[in-house]
Amino acid sequence: MEYDVVIVGAGPAGLSAAIRLSQLGIQHQKRLRICVIEKASEIGAHTLSGAVLEPRALNELIPDWQTLGAPLNTPALQDEFLLLTKNKSFALPIPPSMQNQGNYIISLGSLTRWLAKYAENLGVEIFTGQAAAEVLYDKQDTVIGIATGEVGLDKQGARKPSYQAGIELRARYTLFAEGCRGSLTKTLSNRFELQKDCDPQTYGIGLKEIWEVPLHKHRKGTVTHTIGWPLDNNTYGGSFIYHFADNQIAIGLVIGLDYKNPYLDPYQEFQRFKHHPTIQPLLEGGRCIAFGARALNEGGLQSIPKLSFPGGLLIGCAAGFLNVAKIKGNHTAMKSGMLAAETLFDGFTNKRGSQLTNYEKAIRQSWIWEELKKARNIRPAFKKGLWKGMLYAALDTYLLHGRAPWTFHHQPDHLSFKKAAFSKPIAYPKPDGVISFDKLTSIQLSNTYHEASQPIHLKLINKEVPININLAFYDAPEQRYCPAAVYEIIQDKETLISHLRINAQNCIHCKVCDIKDPTQNINWTPPEGGGGPHYSNM
Repeated sequence: MEYDVVIVGAGPAGLSAAIRLSQLGIQHQKRLRICVIEKASEIGAHTLSGAVLEPRALNELIPDWQTLGAPLNTPALQDEFLLLTKNKSFALPIPPSMQNQGNYIISLGSLTRWLAKYAENLGVEIFTGQAAAEVLYDKQDTVIGIATGEVGLDKQGARKPSYQAGIELRARYTLFAEGCRGSLTKTLSNRFELQKDCDPQTYGIGLKEIWEVPLHKHRKGTVTHTIGWPLDNNTYGGSFIYHFADNQIAIGLVIGLDYKNPYLDPYQEFQRFKHHPTIQPLLEGGRCIAFGARALNEGGLQSIPKLSFPGGLLIGCAAGFLNVAKIKGNHTAMKSGMLAAETLFDGFTNKRGSQLTNYEKAIRQSWIWEELKKARNIRPAFKKGLWKGMLYAALDTYLLHGRAPWTFHHQPDHLSFKKAAFSKPIAYPKPDGVISFDKLTSIQLSNTYHEASQPIHLKLINKEVPININLAFYDAPEQRYCPAAVYEIIQDKETLISHLRINAQNCIHCKVCDIKDPTQNINWTPPEGGGGPHYSNM
């Protein structure tokens, strides 16, 4: 199938790009064929974010969004910033970057569904349940589109009666909006050396639940963030509690994936967090109705790769525009999609063809770059620990105003593990089934489903590594950093030989295994289109 532009990923960046391209085409009376492809079974089903939205980009993209009924229904009215110790909490001054007046507590899934309908009304074609599995190149090594994955293969890769071949979606330009740690983006980065002149990207894992709480405990419009317990002073992270509509709250914990202790289990840290004396009373009498988890970019300005390559561009979290100081990235993702669209449209109207490098210039001249430049040192400062990080953040924010003449740098997350022999095991309390839950219960709340008889989409580069290295030196940390019980060490009762079992059907597509494996031995690839979690209101 032939298009002018193919966009991989129907998140805020991809949909904003499609809408802006369509707007320009209508404005200049130039019809463009635009296709957005999404691996989830429906728009929003794989979309997960906190989320408090700064509407700056939406205001630019669709100025009349309020009259058109965009699902921004809960203005942020009050901010709280707490330091937690094991049994107490202390209110802290709220940094300017974390003040949310003028912002909205939203479901990002609901917003993407609304954006998708808006895009379709402009003539954009959107295909869901179709995983982009391969980048297509011509003889000059220019990207000319993507191919969707095959459907109907059994676990051995043989064709079942339901087999369907993939489809080639060819285009003059291809935008990659896969989100954090996209599988195709990773191949593009390797092929075109996109990270050659920048720091390695660093990441966090965000775990989130949605709760219905009693009416008298619900404070609509309240935005709460915490730092400190349950994490130790050398582990970066913090929580969020957002009170939005219908007596619901979004509660979650984010942990930097540069943590050192291989015994740390992010999922269990989140469950433990909910039992803090300040947090548990809010949840008592309530009901958890949804769970999800996702990796997020934390590298900031110094980790932004080269954004253009022959035939295509990186947009949104595929490139890494999250502002860690604000704990927001949806507005920057949307703006990047808009700037990419404007760059491509110049190519369609200019006889000389599009200069894709103009996109990088546009990013550098935009408010995205201004934001990220000011915030660039906040996240790496916390590598020195919580207290030194907070001290530097205060200095950078209130005295230097983000204009320090230096820039701190990052190291890859997978190199941060200490050996198990030099690490302290962590005894996590057993979940009570009311406030805290086991992983299998939470997987059910994520509505995760994969066709059982299909090739395992989590590929091991070397099948010996999980036992000979991960188990031997790190006590198999994949059993803990995965929030969905995908990885399991099994020991034969007779031979006492251990092997790794991969429960791929549990995978919620968080991508943490692809990031945190100590030897980068796990390669996350897309399963059959439509598989994975089915988030409704995340």
